[in-house]
Amino acid sequence: MAETIALTKILDIRESEKKVAQKAYHQSLDSFEKIATELYNLLRKKENAEEHYDHFIQSVTPIERIKEQAVYIEKLSRQINDLQKHVQKARNDMESKQVTLSDAHVEVKKFEKIIEIRKDSEEKHKKRVESDFMDELSITQYLNHKNR
Repeated sequence: MAETIALTKILDIRESEKKVAQKAYHQSLDSFEKIATELYNLLRKKENAEEHYDHFIQSVTPIERIKEQAVYIEKLSRQINDLQKHVQKARNDMESKQVTLSDAHVEVKKFEKIIEIRKDSEEKHKKRVESDFMDELSITQYLNHKNR
């Protein structure tokens, strides 16, 4: 029984580690989603800017306006490249936190299984001792009854 109590305490520690890992994973997931959304919005802006640029090229538009649009598209491209690096970093962070969470979950399951096995074993031992005691009591009663 003492082993089960000690294992239960270890299980509690592992569960708290799992909760910490879960919280860290959700924070990294939120961070990734935020950065990925920014990237998506920038890509949409660039796509719209390129459509305007194509429209300006095909129509009669002052060269200054076309240059401005080209500079704006180039600026968006640089921002997208920078943001893609941030997205990749956030993705890697999120994936490493997911691995940590998975490992913590496996550890919790291991201890739950060990505790279950130990409790079953303790229960079987208890029943065996009780059965042996009942057998011994029955034999004693039989012998006492026979000796009368």
